[in-house]
Amino acid sequence: MRVTQGMLASNMLRNLSASYAQLGKYQDQLSTGKKINRPSDDPVVAMKGMAYRTNLTEVQQFKRNFSEAYNWIENSDSALDKATQALQRIRELVVQASNDTYESSQRASISQEIQQLTDHLASIANTKAGDKYIFNGTDTLKQPVDLNQTPPVAPTNSQQVNIELSQGIYIPVNVDATKVFGYDTTATAANGNGLFSDLEFLNQDLNNPAKTGQDISQYLSYIDKHINNLLSARAELGARSNRVELMEDRVDQQEVIANRILSDNEDADIEKVITDLKTQESVHRAALGVGARIIQPTLLDFLR
Repeated sequence: MRVTQGMLASNMLRNLSASYAQLGKYQDQLSTGKKINRPSDDPVVAMKGMAYRTNLTEVQQFKRNFSEAYNWIENSDSALDKATQALQRIRELVVQASNDTYESSQRASISQEIQQLTDHLASIANTKAGDKYIFNGTDTLKQPVDLNQTPPVAPTNSQQVNIELSQGIYIPVNVDATKVFGYDTTATAANGNGLFSDLEFLNQDLNNPAKTGQDISQYLSYIDKHINNLLSARAELGARSNRVELMEDRVDQQEVIANRILSDNEDADIEKVITDLKTQESVHRAALGVGARIIQPTLLDFLR
């Protein structure tokens, strides 16, 4: 095959173009710090990167879910703590009122304080985290307690509010308020089954001159039962909180691992890129020198 001057020039220009493309590739890698900048650079790396990014996005969403879980748990625990303190104060007042030496006016004063504490307990039961009521199960937009209605309204939704904190793992973050802030609408006397109904009967008996100290002291066992219900709910909530903390540590580790895998897949080895760029620069300069010699002769050079 006859090799002409035109063929040499054409091959030289094609090789120079490829050399420029290689230099551009290394320049892009140095500028972005990535092995590839478009899927066509390396489809395998690109596909793996999509899978790794999906995994990292899921882990980051789980981390945001932990904030929501802590918001529910910590608000619930704080509310139950205040409710326990209020019930303990009510218990102290019942102990005082069970003394037969107390006059009607003194019992009336105790009744007024217990009524204020009852209203305080109702406000605790209506605690909101953001725009959601935390003591009404999954019906978070409805106020759980309203003592001014007839009959009074108390929590009826006991369904769990579950938040996904890891792949396929849902943790309940609310308290079953029907067990701690209930109202027994069928009761005709205190029975320990409804917190607000028992407190209502307690106030009625405190204002009833016919009731003796022994009648009042019977409420101590009911109040103790409600206090135990609150403590039990807090203990269960604390156990969940411990599990959430352990899961958060695990998710934090997963995020570190996901970031490392994504970096190994996509990030460029800067030292290697710089070395390859220097090598390519040398090759490119040599190619330019050779090309200059190939395309230098003209028709006049051949006629000399």
